[in-house]
Amino acid sequence: MADTEFPTAKFAHPDLTAKGETRASVGWTGLKTLWFNTGTLCNIECTNCYILSSPRNDRLVYLRLADVQPYLDEIDGPVEIGITGGEPFMCPEILPIMEEILGRGHSLLLLTNAMRPMMRPRVQEGLKRILADGNRDPGVGNGDPADRLCVRVSLDSHRPEIHDAERGEGAFAEACAGLRWLGEQGFRVALAGRLALNEDETAARAAYGALAASLGLDLDPADPKQLVLFPEMIARDDPPEITTACWDILHKSPDSIMCANQRMVIRRKGAARASITACTLLVDDPAFELGHTLAEATAAPVKLNHPWCASFCVLGGGSCSA
Repeated sequence: MADTEFPTAKFAHPDLTAKGETRASVGWTGLKTLWFNTGTLCNIECTNCYILSSPRNDRLVYLRLADVQPYLDEIDGPVEIGITGGEPFMCPEILPIMEEILGRGHSLLLLTNAMRPMMRPRVQEGLKRILADGNRDPGVGNGDPADRLCVRVSLDSHRPEIHDAERGEGAFAEACAGLRWLGEQGFRVALAGRLALNEDETAARAAYGALAASLGLDLDPADPKQLVLFPEMIARDDPPEITTACWDILHKSPDSIMCANQRMVIRRKGAARASITACTLLVDDPAFELGHTLAEATAAPVKLNHPWCASFCVLGGGSCSA
């Protein structure tokens, strides 16, 4: 290919970088986590929300139990199921969806901001029922349902002023009240924070641990599953493109990247049925919408043709699963 035929912009060509090098891709290794996005509606509007969730954004509509069941039918054996949004506890059928997932023997990682939608009496009673039923039910060959449910709460920072700058005044206190309630009920709780630019990770984990202890949570801040610290995703960031040569340069395997073993189910506004995206992050780029079934969505490698593939996954080492 002549130089004049090289792509003129980064992340513009599915197979070649702007320099004409072969773009890296990630093949499917088997399902670790299937995500369900319950919709982009949220009770708050965060400054840096990667999916632009808000009280008005319904471009991804609420999932129904009937949307979820066919994908669960495709899964052979217990896996991790993740639920994200938007704010999942705004979804009208969230409790039946949770019960269906746990009743089939899967583990469930549910992401929430632990604010007002979770604290509504109907939701609280439903959550307590799920926990009580799980403690009574021996499960389906994969441990007690109560042990298979983890509620992961987004807390952008251990410092109230940073969290509130992102999510609105009073958001930190409201989230902490929700965390305290979850701990009092006996739910397994994890935290998802962000490493503020230039913050030392050791110090951040210690500060999150002190906060968790003050809220009565049984949480080990050194455990990356119990405290996930995500790399920053900057909307107009300019990371390098990932080429096939980068795997050896970075001493990293494509099998370690999120799209090797994770997919996400969404339903677009006006769509006749749900569909599947390559990962939890990329719901607006049609190149990453892979079909309507798991079989379709795992048939071909995913080409790393987005800045977040580089900044969050390959270079940042991020993964949304537990």
